[in-house]
Amino acid sequence: MEEIYFDNAATTKPYDEVGDRVLQLMRECYANPSSLHSFGMKAEKWVRTSRNTIAKSLGVPAKDIYFTSGGTESDNIAILGYVHANRKKCRRVVTSKIEHAAVYEPCRLLQQEGVEVCFVGVSSNGVLDLEEFENSLTPETGLVSVMSVNNETGAVQPVSELKTIMKRICPDAVLHVDHVQGYTKVPMEIDRWGVDLLSVSAHKIHGPKGIGALYVRDRVKADPVVWGGGQESGLRSGTHSVYDIAGFALAAQMTQQRNTSGVTGLMRKALGLMEERIPNVRINTPRNGAAPHILNVSFLGLRAEVLLHALEAHGIYVSTGSACSSNRPERSRTLLAMGLTREEVDSAIRFSFGQFNSEKEIEYMIKVLENEVETLRKYSRR
Repeated sequence: MEEIYFDNAATTKPYDEVGDRVLQLMRECYANPSSLHSFGMKAEKWVRTSRNTIAKSLGVPAKDIYFTSGGTESDNIAILGYVHANRKKCRRVVTSKIEHAAVYEPCRLLQQEGVEVCFVGVSSNGVLDLEEFENSLTPETGLVSVMSVNNETGAVQPVSELKTIMKRICPDAVLHVDHVQGYTKVPMEIDRWGVDLLSVSAHKIHGPKGIGALYVRDRVKADPVVWGGGQESGLRSGTHSVYDIAGFALAAQMTQQRNTSGVTGLMRKALGLMEERIPNVRINTPRNGAAPHILNVSFLGLRAEVLLHALEAHGIYVSTGSACSSNRPERSRTLLAMGLTREEVDSAIRFSFGQFNSEKEIEYMIKVLENEVETLRKYSRR
């Protein structure tokens, strides 16, 4: 077998068409889109057209889409930018214990600045506890930030219910959704659900790295976190990467045109075969209400890092959790918040699937897993 990549939640392989467009525009449309000459205007047209494409994919006005360097910057602008621009009415922020570091760390920074931040817990299946969420809200709450899909377990969060609860207690608070893992994979009805700020990223949908977008609802004010030339209506300064923006738009188009049922089928096949052929596993991804591309499994009695490298020796690439925290020694906040034991957390592997994976790869991986898990468990008992 060739190399098998099951780490699509960390990043995805770009579509060939996306790579071709990026290279084409690097060669043919390298002018600064802020320049006033015709060459610059040609580049600006690509930015404008791509903005329309991203906006259409989310069902929002193009004027409310701001290009950023990726999901992390989008989250930082949404959280820090909004709170800093609205200090008087944003004395309290509510988020969850399972947020990505791009949300969790800005919230911790706000705590150091004197803002009250509440981290809401989740149920045993990794879904936001709505009763605890409601109890955490106060009239002083100015911002709520919750992800649409957890990046470690794939648990889909109840975004559609949040604004209804917020309106009863803190009607002026805004809702930010980190939609990086959910974009093009799970439904997102921004207007109907009352989402005010929303973050997405290209490299999770077979697009280029280093480019993302932030949706900011009209009349929602946020300060920039990067200052300079005033691009993106002053919210995000910096020369536009025209070719990456165009590649992002093409990736969004192509991913939406492709049915996610194939990826869902791969996840279900892997889940079924693991339970059938590998003893002593704990499935950490919810049986219902999970995104189609993420499967988190604890192989009890083994260290996840050991199993990861055993699979790598066979050309199979997986993850032990969020790639953004892979260099940190801390245990997974998400799995601990779900109530898993330390043994269960330390033995957890994340398999994440994409458009380029196949059933043949799943079958090969299961065969390798059977042998490696049995062998490693024998050695661990010695």
